[in-house]
Amino acid sequence: MLNFREFDVLTFDCYGTLINWEAGLFSALKPLLANHGKSISDARLLEMYGEFEARAEAGDYRSYREVLQEVVSGFGKKLAFTPTVDELSSLANSIQHWLPWPDTVAALNQLKAHYRLAIISNIDDDLFEATRRRLQVNFDPVITAQQAHCYKPGMKIFSVALERVGTSRNRILHVGQSIYHDVLPAQSLGLATVWVNRSSARTGVGAVKRADGKPDLEVKTLEDLAQLVAG
Repeated sequence: MLNFREFDVLTFDCYGTLINWEAGLFSALKPLLANHGKSISDARLLEMYGEFEARAEAGDYRSYREVLQEVVSGFGKKLAFTPTVDELSSLANSIQHWLPWPDTVAALNQLKAHYRLAIISNIDDDLFEATRRRLQVNFDPVITAQQAHCYKPGMKIFSVALERVGTSRNRILHVGQSIYHDVLPAQSLGLATVWVNRSSARTGVGAVKRADGKPDLEVKTLEDLAQLVAG
């Protein structure tokens, strides 16, 4: 069990951990597929999304809006349809409407009483701004892929975060929903990790590439983490 008194800063993945990422994806992608007479299972949709996103984020940096346009194009190519211009932008445009998990805001406020809170997220700055208001907590700092020109699980975004947090690594606890994006790269830099294994149509994986790893702590919700800290 982690000794929570050993940490000064909690760094968070945002989409998936704090925001109900899968519900957001479904809200944009299911209507897109339906518009073209396509239907696949929720688990298959998430698996395809994870494949397309990882491919789009590889190589030279491009904005997350461009990544999501490439994801939509990937669905079209895979399922034999041609997205319209508006549909290519629909996934990125939907992010402003994505909601926190029901436990997120209260848990963040509880954790804020004990720690500095920071964000490390695969997102563009402007896309995060709408999300920031929904989280109702001040984060210091917020590190985005746009700022680092690097997407998790790449090391550069974590290196930028460590520099800006300005705290010894053994005083930082990284909290994320993805083994692939968060637990493995954070551990490789010597950070303690919490895996928030949220409920998913693709249990234990969600909308990302499958990866094996062992976090320092696994919880089902952010509320569980807040209660462990308080307890």
